[in-house]
Amino acid sequence: MLIRENIEFLERNYLSPFATLSENSRGRDRQEAQCDIRPVFQRDRDRILHSKAFRRLMHKTQVFLSPKGDHYRTRLTHTLEVSQNARTIAKALRLNEDLVEAIALGHDLGHTPFGHSGERMLNEICEGGFQHNKQSVRIVEKLEKNGKGLNLTWEVRDGMLNHQTCLMPSTLEGKIVRLSDKIAYINHDIDDAIRAKVLSEEDIPKEYREILGTSTRKRLDTLIHNIITNSLGKDDICMSEEVQQAMQGLRKFMFQNVYLNSAAKYEEKRAEDLLERLFYYYVDYIDKLPRLYLDMIEQGEKKQRVICDYIAGMTDQYAIAKFEEYFMPKAWQVN
Repeated sequence: MLIRENIEFLERNYLSPFATLSENSRGRDRQEAQCDIRPVFQRDRDRILHSKAFRRLMHKTQVFLSPKGDHYRTRLTHTLEVSQNARTIAKALRLNEDLVEAIALGHDLGHTPFGHSGERMLNEICEGGFQHNKQSVRIVEKLEKNGKGLNLTWEVRDGMLNHQTCLMPSTLEGKIVRLSDKIAYINHDIDDAIRAKVLSEEDIPKEYREILGTSTRKRLDTLIHNIITNSLGKDDICMSEEVQQAMQGLRKFMFQNVYLNSAAKYEEKRAEDLLERLFYYYVDYIDKLPRLYLDMIEQGEKKQRVICDYIAGMTDQYAIAKFEEYFMPKAWQVN
């Protein structure tokens, strides 16, 4: 059966000369036999999709903590929107969609419960700090599959690690995800903020709406088209200066008015206190960790890092349930 070889042949003859070909991957940390059907990046995409960490994203906060309503984004729906934006751009530029999708689906696996407030708390109290992009890579290299990891290719892990603003991936596919992440969260967070009555469309500065558009749909259309138009035929992923500056300005506006200064986020301090108390509870009662994590400590991992691994993997509701189990009084009953 030559299905994978035929797909690799099609990549070689159809994709852009700037694309990352599956057959040219730097490979995995542990060598393994090739799949007879799927090229390596498609196989990575499938491994991420079937991972426990990916499923947990469904119950992790994006921006609004425990919102009352079914239509607010979660970390999972954010991930899917990033993936869709990135695949649209990759297809138009004839870059490797499988690699783009694998990076996009995996880029936020390391996020904590309660969104960035949880990340800030763990970064403050854990020895060595905590960053969700590094945790995403730690999950796929070490924590998934009962400590075996997913053994993903170098290119996928590079894109996951370097998707943040201050970093830069090594592949064009990774650069697409890096921009698509910002495009997704800026626009869907505006949509959610309007739904939560934290913002109105008219609150968005006029200079940004005139350049990018006056609705979520129009802004997405402008940004995606601009990246495609400015990146065609180039060994880079870029935007026009005008649109890039408008997007950066809109991102700054969101930080000032929603991410860091929003009445809708008044519960964050409670969430941070909850995670801090859980962390120090496990420091004192390390035997409460599941066996997998105790094994990691016995194998030489630092205790605080392993506690971070466990807490970061929790969903919002699981963290609340653990807090109630350890700290809330129980009703007295006769045995």
